[in-house]
Amino acid sequence: MLLRRVAAAFVTLGLAAAGFAARRPGDPLKPGFNLFSKQQDIEVGQENAKQVLAQYEVVQNKFLQDYVQRLGQKLAAQSDAAKSGFQFTFTVLNVDEINAYALPGGPMFIYTGLLKAVDNEAQLAGVMGHEMAHVILRHGTHEATKATGIQLLAGGLGAMLGGGSSAAGKLAQAGLGLTANSFILKFSRDAETEADAMGAHMMADAGYDPVQMAKFFEKLAGSGQQQLQILSDHPNPGNRDAAIVAEMRTLPAGKYGYESGDFARAKKELAALPKPVKKPQPSGTSGDTPAPSGSGAPASGNTPASSSQAPVASGWQEYRGTGFSLNYPQGWQAEGSGSDVTLAPRDGVVSKNGSTQVGFGALISTFRTKQGRATLQAATDDLVAQIRKENPSATQAGASESVRVGGLNGLLTTIRGESPFGGMEADALVTVLRPGGLFYMVWIAPEKDAARVEPSFRQMLNSVKFQ
Repeated sequence: MLLRRVAAAFVTLGLAAAGFAARRPGDPLKPGFNLFSKQQDIEVGQENAKQVLAQYEVVQNKFLQDYVQRLGQKLAAQSDAAKSGFQFTFTVLNVDEINAYALPGGPMFIYTGLLKAVDNEAQLAGVMGHEMAHVILRHGTHEATKATGIQLLAGGLGAMLGGGSSAAGKLAQAGLGLTANSFILKFSRDAETEADAMGAHMMADAGYDPVQMAKFFEKLAGSGQQQLQILSDHPNPGNRDAAIVAEMRTLPAGKYGYESGDFARAKKELAALPKPVKKPQPSGTSGDTPAPSGSGAPASGNTPASSSQAPVASGWQEYRGTGFSLNYPQGWQAEGSGSDVTLAPRDGVVSKNGSTQVGFGALISTFRTKQGRATLQAATDDLVAQIRKENPSATQAGASESVRVGGLNGLLTTIRGESPFGGMEADALVTVLRPGGLFYMVWIAPEKDAARVEPSFRQMLNSVKFQ
């Protein structure tokens, strides 16, 4: 969708009113919006794998390592993994926690606590296939791209990844490392649904019963051990069993029940392992999830209640326009002046079909109301009609909702369309009647990232002051 002004076109986000269609069984699975290259995925994974190996003890049991390696390579030979171009590695660590994770690019680590918890080989294959799917769908660097909404874009991701330091090094400097308890290895429920589906495909292709993956996750969820890291990092998307069964119905008929025959021996070898010895952690790591530093996106509960309580927060700066002011993230560029301005990070701007489009950012302007159309709803309807006229693919999603902006009554209207980053967008248009016309703001981000970036845009809205 294109909303043109000042030689730019904009893609926008619909805050609480925005959502996106849930994935249906059999829908194609592909990576989402990502500012990293696949090579940078590999680089980030390899560098952080070194940190994991420095922190945890590798199991010194050749049978167990070979067993997990054979199972992993069987999954990696299946279509989704083989076509990804990533080279997967599988390492068993002597850690009693029930956990496993795969870093971007392919390094996977399986804790002995997980091996002890699975009831059969298919459940182990399910967890491993699920983790491999996160890598193939590039969920780790997708999470890094949208981390806390705006953080990477606010500073300019191109600048962040450029220069002498590696991608992994600069992510670590930003508080976004990829170790066991990493912030960006904590996936959304939507990412979990996608990983379940792709993992089910790989399991089925390898001869394993995909339902066993759901059974294992449901077993953990019902165990009462809610403190398990694997449950914290992998939220249950809901109806996991039913969703996987529905996905299986979209696959060609096949026979499931494959077992290598080595699972029983693996359990015996596990029982004979020495007690885990955790290595000293590198300086500066605590094992807790790192909080992103310098973020302009507060937690939802920290959003100011009104514009009168919204001073310029750390990591934000003030824009003063004609008759209004607001706060926006540091590092964003302001194009325009007065009452017409575009606020966007450098890396939020893309060039497509000969026009400049913003994938992340905000547009503020004034719409001249027509004579006799001076009510808030009527003026908003006219603006929406103008947007739809210029963008035939645009559709309004539901009725406008009442909001308060700078102490005045306003409307929030969601308009859906296509994103220049691929997929759908939900344009959140906020309108307020002012003496000079209809003041409006359009908030910008891919629809799939709406929930993650919402707090930052809420903070921007709550900072508006009218003079």
